[in-house]
Amino acid sequence: MRMTTATDQTPPTNSSESTADVAGLWGHPSGLTTLFFTELWERFSYYGMRAILMLYMVAAVADGGMAMDTRTAATIYGAYTSAVYVTSIPGGLIADKFLGAKMCILVGGSIIALGHFTLAIHSQFAFYAGLILIILGTGLLKPNISTLLGSLYSADDDRRDSGFSIFYMGINIGAALSPLVCGYLAQSEQFKSFIAGYGFKASDSWHFGFAAAGIGMLIGLAHFLFQFKRLGSKGARPIGKQSVAANSDLRETKPADEPVKNEEKLPLSKQEWSRLGAIAILFSFAAFFWAVYEQDGSSLNLFADRLTDCSIAGWKFPSSWFQTLPAVYCIILAPAFSVLWVKMGHRQPSSPAKFAIGLALLGAGIGIMVPASLLAAQGKVGPIWLVLSYLLQVLGEMCLSPVGLSTVSKLAPARFASSTMGVWMLATACGNFLAGYLAGFFDENSTSTLISMFGFMGGFLFLAAFVLWCLTPLVKRLMSGIR
Repeated sequence: MRMTTATDQTPPTNSSESTADVAGLWGHPSGLTTLFFTELWERFSYYGMRAILMLYMVAAVADGGMAMDTRTAATIYGAYTSAVYVTSIPGGLIADKFLGAKMCILVGGSIIALGHFTLAIHSQFAFYAGLILIILGTGLLKPNISTLLGSLYSADDDRRDSGFSIFYMGINIGAALSPLVCGYLAQSEQFKSFIAGYGFKASDSWHFGFAAAGIGMLIGLAHFLFQFKRLGSKGARPIGKQSVAANSDLRETKPADEPVKNEEKLPLSKQEWSRLGAIAILFSFAAFFWAVYEQDGSSLNLFADRLTDCSIAGWKFPSSWFQTLPAVYCIILAPAFSVLWVKMGHRQPSSPAKFAIGLALLGAGIGIMVPASLLAAQGKVGPIWLVLSYLLQVLGEMCLSPVGLSTVSKLAPARFASSTMGVWMLATACGNFLAGYLAGFFDENSTSTLISMFGFMGGFLFLAAFVLWCLTPLVKRLMSGIR
């Protein structure tokens, strides 16, 4: 059976669309640049706000913060980052059944911007309302912009993987730039002095950081609207309606959606159940991975702010600037890993083996914070500890995150490809929620607590890597010939 995805359900392009499809960047569909910059600015808004969220929650009231204890702030952080992924599932369904991808992007982006500007208002109600708005807006925008990108290419288009790689680069560019901008506005003493000269309180600087995230989303929306025509009719209608229109010539003999309904009712084959078993095993280990990886924005963010000397040659920089490192590493390492796997060919490790390697690298990345915590008992440590920690973590990410997406797309039953991918994203949601729980143990005044926390996470990941390495032969058998 031919493997299909949600993007295969779009109707064939007409001649005018085909002409537009070759008029874009480097021979790609012209709509790629539209979606590239829209997603860049959406990720700018998300990661800019994320870089200062935890710091804002725990900052003292006198410093403009909410004076939450670490446990409460970490729980809210984990619930927020988890909910962003959970709402992607209904967001995709709303596009498929009711609004279409284009309208979901416009509505979602508008709600996201409103959420950031709501956070710019200093009140407890505005804080929670802003988070809820961003969660809802991201759920509408995030899954549908990727689906819309996929609809620009046919399933066998040789440009498809390259197009997604370019799109992924936009995500990381936005994620790299935003902590620099939002972090500067929120934490910089120079900016605090600047706004104080115009009648604002220096402690209001946090809200300028949140507002900057909202402005970033507005720029993305403006670009999307300005370049709207480049997308043609793609994503204009719900997929169900597109399918009926594309199959209108079959109406005289049978309803257009009858084959799909019948196919979905077929029982899963033994091979499909086996492959779903492999996905279930990898799902568990992916959740463990993200539970530790998401310490970037929580416990490691606090470590940077409270226990790290954020200065180079006497020049002090905002602690949130460390949040730009993972994205910069991704920009550098993603092409290198892509070339590495191609060069290795059939000699490259299997998918479960890559998962195990990724878990071990992440374990090393978080484990390096144990000696850093020991040194922090004597005074603030140098930036090199977090620089190395993030490098090892991203090396682990390169072995697990893209590999997981690729593996699930190959293992999922063809008729349930989209829903299986949605369930896979729940591993990230579960991991993010658990990350908030783990970050709640952070206590900069207790060296033993820090050592126990980072040591536990590192040790657990090494154990998980070893277990998965031992399970690799079993998982490979369950994958039934797919690497």
